[in-house]
Amino acid sequence: MTASHIDYTIRYAIDPATAARMDTDALRANFHIGDLFRQGRISLTYTHYDRMIVGGAMPVDEPLALEAIRPTGTPRFLDRRELIAVNIGGTGRIDVSGQSFRLEPRDMVYAGMGEEVTFSSEDPAAPAKFYLLSAPAHQALPSRHIRIGDAKRLDLGSAATSNERSIFQFIHPEGVKTCQLVVGMTQLAPGSVWNTMPCHVHDRRMEAYLYFDLADGARVLHLMGEPAETRHIVMAKEEAVLSPPWSIHSGCGTSSYAFIWAMAGDNVDYTDVEMVPMEALR
Repeated sequence: MTASHIDYTIRYAIDPATAARMDTDALRANFHIGDLFRQGRISLTYTHYDRMIVGGAMPVDEPLALEAIRPTGTPRFLDRRELIAVNIGGTGRIDVSGQSFRLEPRDMVYAGMGEEVTFSSEDPAAPAKFYLLSAPAHQALPSRHIRIGDAKRLDLGSAATSNERSIFQFIHPEGVKTCQLVVGMTQLAPGSVWNTMPCHVHDRRMEAYLYFDLADGARVLHLMGEPAETRHIVMAKEEAVLSPPWSIHSGCGTSSYAFIWAMAGDNVDYTDVEMVPMEALR
């Protein structure tokens, strides 16, 4: 039975032909995830893309325990899963089966299969906001705290092409080991607005984006769809979007922004992508 502080929805997998016929409301109903961070609650979206769960936890006065939901089919949430939680709010704490990790903004924690997790905020007036990502796991791996300074950083792009950016790889082959979750963050420099263009697809894994560091009135046009049949979804701050394996995932904002990208599937190799020539886009 779902705990009273947890809400969840289910998203079924959509094929490209069906997505091509969708209007704005249908696209948003199937791929857009809003209302992730609500005070004193955990909000989860269970997807049928590689069984990824995307969610948010916003503890305020009391800790929030991550408890099982019906779609996982297990007594505890992580009985057959792994979890990554990234803090995009105030200073918070994650307790993992007795281990306590203090997270500053943009730090993350990896919790392995079989662990029990609780979220809390140090200051209720400036609560933590934990962005949650979970996928099925096949073995128990050690829980780890990864600070933003520990991530592998790549500086790419240029102001001339409006895509000067820094990529922070939280999970990489030389660092923390996971079963299948791959998570990182991209920060665009002031004046840069494009992400992941030229674009690509990777049919062996799905992806999810969380856009943040946006002003209330700013927006990102997230591009999706097959390369020759593109669509867009308008994104506000702290909203997420699902990207099926057959879809591009790119975006252009009204200002600079940051986003957390996460993948689950067959391959954790960053270079395992099929690039899309610009002339192929429609």
